[in-house]
Amino acid sequence: MGKVSLKGVFDMHVHAAPDIRERAYTDFEMMEAGIRVGAKGIVLKSHHGTTMNRAYLCNEHNRIVHEGENDFVMYGSVTLNYAIGGLNPVAVDTGIKMGAKVIWLPTTHAKNQLAKNGKTGGIECLDEHFKPVPKLQEILKIILDNDVVLATGHLAPDEIFPVVDYAKNMGIEKIVVTHPEFWVVGMSHEDQKRIVDDYDVILERCYAQPMGGGVYKSNLQDNLEVIKLVGYKNVMVDTDGGQVENPNWEIALEEYMQYLFDRGITEEELWYMTRTIPAKLLGVNN
Repeated sequence: MGKVSLKGVFDMHVHAAPDIRERAYTDFEMMEAGIRVGAKGIVLKSHHGTTMNRAYLCNEHNRIVHEGENDFVMYGSVTLNYAIGGLNPVAVDTGIKMGAKVIWLPTTHAKNQLAKNGKTGGIECLDEHFKPVPKLQEILKIILDNDVVLATGHLAPDEIFPVVDYAKNMGIEKIVVTHPEFWVVGMSHEDQKRIVDDYDVILERCYAQPMGGGVYKSNLQDNLEVIKLVGYKNVMVDTDGGQVENPNWEIALEEYMQYLFDRGITEEELWYMTRTIPAKLLGVNN
Protein backbone atom coordinates (compact mmCIF):
# COMPACT_ATOMS: atom_id res chain seq x y z
CA MET A 1 0.00 0.00 0.00
CA GLY A 2 1.19 3.52 -0.80
CA LYS A 3 1.22 6.61 1.36
CA VAL A 4 -1.51 9.21 0.98
CA SER A 5 -0.72 12.82 0.13
CA LEU A 6 -2.30 15.90 1.69
CA LYS A 7 -1.41 18.05 -1.31
CA GLY A 8 -4.49 19.91 -2.51
CA VAL A 9 -6.78 18.84 0.34
CA PHE A 10 -9.43 20.96 2.01
CA ASP A 11 -10.74 20.56 5.55
CA MET A 12 -14.02 22.37 6.17
CA HIS A 13 -14.15 21.92 9.95
CA VAL A 14 -11.14 22.96 12.02
CA HIS A 15 -10.81 24.73 15.38
CA ALA A 16 -7.95 27.03 16.39
CA ALA A 17 -7.10 29.71 18.95
CA PRO A 18 -8.31 32.22 20.00
CA ASP A 19 -11.02 30.20 21.70
CA ILE A 20 -12.57 29.70 25.11
CA ARG A 21 -10.93 26.30 25.42
CA GLU A 22 -7.30 25.45 24.75
CA ARG A 23 -6.48 24.68 21.13
CA ALA A 24 -3.41 22.98 19.69
CA TYR A 25 -2.74 25.71 17.11
CA THR A 26 -3.38 29.40 16.75
CA ASP A 27 -4.98 30.56 13.50
CA PHE A 28 -1.55 31.44 12.09
CA GLU A 29 -0.06 28.10 13.18
CA MET A 30 -2.97 26.30 11.55
CA MET A 31 -2.37 28.27 8.36
CA GLU A 32 1.33 27.36 8.41
CA ALA A 33 0.47 23.68 8.94
CA GLY A 34 -1.79 23.82 5.90
CA ILE A 35 0.93 25.43 3.83
CA ARG A 36 3.54 22.89 4.97
CA VAL A 37 1.51 19.91 3.73
CA GLY A 38 0.38 21.59 0.52
CA ALA A 39 -3.28 21.86 1.52
CA LYS A 40 -5.58 24.04 -0.57
CA GLY A 41 -7.84 25.37 2.17
CA ILE A 42 -9.21 25.18 5.71
CA VAL A 43 -12.50 26.47 7.09
CA LEU A 44 -12.11 27.84 10.61
CA LYS A 45 -14.96 26.93 12.95
CA SER A 46 -15.77 28.55 16.29
CA HIS A 47 -18.68 27.77 18.58
CA HIS A 48 -18.54 31.39 19.70
CA GLY A 49 -19.42 33.38 16.64
CA THR A 50 -17.60 34.23 13.46
CA THR A 51 -14.22 33.42 11.91
CA MET A 52 -14.26 35.18 8.54
CA ASN A 53 -12.37 38.14 10.05
CA ARG A 54 -9.73 35.77 11.41
CA ALA A 55 -9.51 34.01 8.05
CA TYR A 56 -8.99 37.37 6.32
CA LEU A 57 -6.04 38.18 8.58
CA CYS A 58 -4.52 34.74 7.96
CA ASN A 59 -4.73 35.28 4.21
CA GLU A 60 -3.16 38.73 4.50
CA HIS A 61 -0.38 37.27 6.63
CA ASN A 62 0.15 34.52 4.07
CA ARG A 63 0.30 37.07 1.24
CA ILE A 64 2.80 39.29 3.04
CA VAL A 65 5.06 36.60 4.50
CA HIS A 66 4.98 33.99 1.72
CA GLU A 67 4.60 36.40 -1.20
CA GLY A 68 2.40 34.17 -3.33
CA GLU A 69 4.53 31.05 -3.02
CA ASN A 70 1.50 28.88 -2.19
CA ASP A 71 -2.19 28.67 -3.07
CA PHE A 72 -3.49 28.00 0.44
CA VAL A 73 -6.61 29.90 1.53
CA MET A 74 -8.21 30.14 4.97
CA TYR A 75 -12.01 30.41 4.94
CA GLY A 76 -14.38 31.75 7.58
CA SER A 77 -17.78 30.81 8.91
CA VAL A 78 -20.64 31.88 11.16
CA THR A 79 -22.00 29.71 14.00
CA LEU A 80 -25.46 30.61 15.28
CA ASN A 81 -24.98 30.27 19.02
CA TYR A 82 -25.81 32.75 21.78
CA ALA A 83 -22.51 34.64 21.41
CA ILE A 84 -23.92 36.31 18.29
CA GLY A 85 -27.57 36.26 19.32
CA GLY A 86 -28.56 32.77 18.20
CA LEU A 87 -30.64 32.71 15.01
CA ASN A 88 -29.47 36.15 13.95
CA PRO A 89 -30.11 37.02 10.27
CA VAL A 90 -28.08 40.25 10.55
CA ALA A 91 -25.04 38.29 11.74
CA VAL A 92 -25.45 35.87 8.84
CA ASP A 93 -25.82 38.61 6.24
CA THR A 94 -22.90 40.58 7.67
CA GLY A 95 -20.71 37.49 7.95
CA ILE A 96 -21.33 36.52 4.34
CA LYS A 97 -20.56 40.05 3.14
CA MET A 98 -17.26 39.77 5.02
CA GLY A 99 -16.44 36.46 3.35
CA ALA A 100 -18.03 33.67 5.40
CA LYS A 101 -18.56 30.51 3.34
CA VAL A 102 -20.31 28.25 5.88
CA ILE A 103 -23.30 28.99 8.12
CA TRP A 104 -23.55 26.55 11.01
CA LEU A 105 -26.88 26.08 12.75
CA PRO A 106 -26.64 26.10 16.58
CA THR A 107 -24.06 23.80 18.10
CA THR A 108 -23.22 24.09 21.82
CA HIS A 109 -26.37 26.15 22.41
CA ALA A 110 -28.74 24.00 20.37
CA LYS A 111 -31.72 22.71 22.33
CA ASN A 112 -30.63 19.18 21.44
CA GLN A 113 -27.10 19.70 22.77
CA LEU A 114 -28.34 21.07 26.09
CA ALA A 115 -30.88 18.27 26.43
CA LYS A 116 -28.21 15.63 25.78
CA ASN A 117 -26.18 17.23 28.58
CA GLY A 118 -29.14 17.13 30.96
CA LYS A 119 -29.99 20.82 30.70
CA THR A 120 -33.08 22.75 29.65
CA GLY A 121 -33.42 25.63 27.23
CA GLY A 122 -31.37 26.15 24.12
CA ILE A 123 -32.02 27.55 20.65
CA GLU A 124 -35.13 26.24 18.93
CA CYS A 125 -34.95 25.89 15.15
CA LEU A 126 -38.42 24.44 14.58
CA ASP A 127 -41.90 25.49 15.65
CA GLU A 128 -44.60 23.17 17.01
CA HIS A 129 -45.40 22.06 13.45
CA PHE A 130 -41.78 21.05 12.76
CA LYS A 131 -41.36 23.98 10.41
CA PRO A 132 -38.31 26.30 10.61
CA VAL A 133 -39.03 29.26 12.87
CA PRO A 134 -39.34 32.65 11.09
CA LYS A 135 -35.78 33.77 11.85
CA LEU A 136 -34.38 30.52 10.51
CA GLN A 137 -36.50 30.91 7.38
CA GLU A 138 -34.97 34.35 6.91
CA ILE A 139 -31.47 32.93 7.40
CA LEU A 140 -32.12 30.16 4.89
CA LYS A 141 -33.20 32.76 2.32
CA ILE A 142 -29.92 34.64 2.88
CA ILE A 143 -27.98 31.38 2.44
CA LEU A 144 -29.86 30.65 -0.78
CA ASP A 145 -29.34 34.14 -2.19
CA ASN A 146 -25.60 34.02 -1.51
CA ASP A 147 -24.92 30.37 -2.47
CA VAL A 148 -23.05 29.52 0.73
CA VAL A 149 -23.06 26.30 2.75
CA LEU A 150 -25.77 25.37 5.23
CA ALA A 151 -24.34 23.10 7.95
CA THR A 152 -26.75 21.44 10.38
CA GLY A 153 -24.68 21.94 13.54
CA HIS A 154 -25.69 19.95 16.60
CA LEU A 155 -29.34 19.51 15.78
CA ALA A 156 -30.98 16.13 16.35
CA PRO A 157 -32.11 13.93 13.43
CA ASP A 158 -35.77 14.83 13.99
CA GLU A 159 -34.76 18.47 13.52
CA ILE A 160 -32.29 17.90 10.69
CA PHE A 161 -34.76 16.17 8.38
CA PRO A 162 -37.39 19.01 8.46
CA VAL A 163 -34.70 21.70 8.09
CA VAL A 164 -33.10 19.90 5.13
CA ASP A 165 -36.49 19.30 3.53
CA TYR A 166 -37.42 22.97 3.84
CA ALA A 167 -34.00 24.13 2.59
CA LYS A 168 -34.05 21.77 -0.39
CA ASN A 169 -37.56 22.89 -1.36
CA MET A 170 -36.30 26.48 -1.28
CA GLY A 171 -33.54 25.57 -3.70
CA ILE A 172 -30.54 25.36 -1.37
CA GLU A 173 -28.10 22.80 -2.78
CA LYS A 174 -25.03 23.18 -0.57
CA ILE A 175 -26.18 21.29 2.53
CA VAL A 176 -23.80 19.50 4.88
CA VAL A 177 -24.99 17.27 7.72
CA THR A 178 -22.49 18.11 10.45
CA HIS A 179 -20.72 15.05 11.92
CA PRO A 180 -23.84 12.83 12.07
CA GLU A 181 -21.79 10.24 13.96
CA PHE A 182 -21.29 12.59 16.95
CA TRP A 183 -23.25 11.15 19.89
CA VAL A 184 -24.96 14.52 20.47
CA VAL A 185 -26.35 14.40 16.93
CA GLY A 186 -26.82 10.64 17.05
CA MET A 187 -27.91 9.91 13.50
CA SER A 188 -28.18 6.19 12.77
CA HIS A 189 -26.65 4.63 9.67
CA GLU A 190 -30.16 4.08 8.36
CA ASP A 191 -31.02 7.76 8.73
CA GLN A 192 -27.72 8.81 7.14
CA LYS A 193 -28.52 6.66 4.13
CA ARG A 194 -32.09 7.95 4.02
CA ILE A 195 -31.10 11.62 4.11
CA VAL A 196 -28.55 11.04 1.34
CA ASP A 197 -31.01 9.06 -0.78
CA ASP A 198 -33.86 11.52 -0.28
CA TYR A 199 -32.01 14.84 -0.41
CA ASP A 200 -28.53 14.24 -1.92
CA VAL A 201 -26.81 16.05 0.95
CA ILE A 202 -23.19 15.74 2.03
CA LEU A 203 -22.37 13.86 5.23
CA GLU A 204 -19.43 15.40 7.03
CA ARG A 205 -17.64 12.52 8.71
CA CYS A 206 -14.95 13.59 11.17
CA TYR A 207 -11.82 12.09 12.70
CA ALA A 208 -12.95 11.70 16.34
CA GLN A 209 -15.64 12.81 18.74
CA PRO A 210 -15.57 14.05 22.35
CA MET A 211 -17.10 11.71 24.88
CA GLY A 212 -16.62 14.02 27.88
CA GLY A 213 -13.79 14.54 30.34
CA GLY A 214 -11.24 15.17 27.61
CA VAL A 215 -11.76 11.68 26.16
CA TYR A 216 -12.13 11.30 22.38
CA LYS A 217 -13.43 8.31 20.46
CA SER A 218 -12.10 7.42 17.01
CA ASN A 219 -14.70 7.53 14.24
CA LEU A 220 -12.50 5.89 11.59
CA GLN A 221 -14.06 2.44 11.42
CA ASP A 222 -17.58 3.87 11.49
CA ASN A 223 -16.64 6.41 8.81
CA LEU A 224 -15.45 3.61 6.53
CA GLU A 225 -18.70 1.71 7.04
CA VAL A 226 -20.80 4.75 6.14
CA ILE A 227 -18.73 5.52 3.04
CA LYS A 228 -19.43 1.99 1.83
CA LEU A 229 -23.11 2.33 2.79
CA VAL A 230 -23.98 5.67 1.16
CA GLY A 231 -21.20 6.04 -1.42
CA TYR A 232 -18.12 8.25 -1.45
CA LYS A 233 -19.78 11.00 -3.52
CA ASN A 234 -21.86 12.03 -0.51
CA VAL A 235 -19.22 11.86 2.22
CA MET A 236 -16.76 14.66 2.99
CA VAL A 237 -13.63 13.81 4.95
CA ASP A 238 -13.02 16.46 7.64
CA THR A 239 -11.24 16.34 10.98
CA ASP A 240 -13.14 18.66 13.36
CA GLY A 241 -9.56 18.97 14.56
CA GLY A 242 -7.68 21.37 16.77
CA GLN A 243 -8.04 19.75 20.18
CA VAL A 244 -5.00 19.30 22.41
CA GLU A 245 -6.28 15.78 23.22
CA ASN A 246 -6.01 14.65 19.58
CA PRO A 247 -3.08 14.55 17.15
CA ASN A 248 -2.28 17.85 15.49
CA TRP A 249 -4.52 18.66 12.55
CA GLU A 250 -2.29 17.48 9.72
CA ILE A 251 -1.41 14.25 11.54
CA ALA A 252 -5.07 13.46 12.20
CA LEU A 253 -6.09 14.13 8.60
CA GLU A 254 -3.27 11.99 7.20
CA GLU A 255 -4.13 9.16 9.62
CA TYR A 256 -7.79 9.37 8.59
CA MET A 257 -7.04 9.29 4.87
CA GLN A 258 -4.43 6.54 5.24
CA TYR A 259 -6.89 4.43 7.23
CA LEU A 260 -9.42 4.63 4.42
CA PHE A 261 -6.85 4.01 1.69
CA ASP A 262 -5.40 0.96 3.46
CA ARG A 263 -8.89 -0.53 3.63
CA GLY A 264 -9.84 -0.27 -0.01
CA ILE A 265 -10.90 3.33 -0.60
CA THR A 266 -9.18 4.30 -3.86
CA GLU A 267 -7.07 7.38 -4.55
CA GLU A 268 -9.81 8.68 -6.84
CA GLU A 269 -12.44 8.27 -4.13
CA LEU A 270 -10.21 9.95 -1.54
CA TRP A 271 -9.59 12.80 -3.95
CA TYR A 272 -13.31 13.30 -4.40
CA MET A 273 -14.02 13.32 -0.65
CA THR A 274 -11.14 15.64 0.28
CA ARG A 275 -10.83 17.90 -2.78
CA THR A 276 -13.80 17.74 -5.16
CA ILE A 277 -16.65 17.97 -2.63
CA PRO A 278 -15.22 20.85 -0.58
CA ALA A 279 -14.12 22.76 -3.69
CA LYS A 280 -17.69 22.62 -5.00
CA LEU A 281 -19.08 23.72 -1.65
CA LEU A 282 -16.64 26.63 -1.42
CA GLY A 283 -17.14 27.59 -5.05
CA VAL A 284 -13.48 27.34 -6.01
CA ASN A 285 -11.55 25.54 -8.72
CA ASN A 286 -9.74 22.34 -7.78
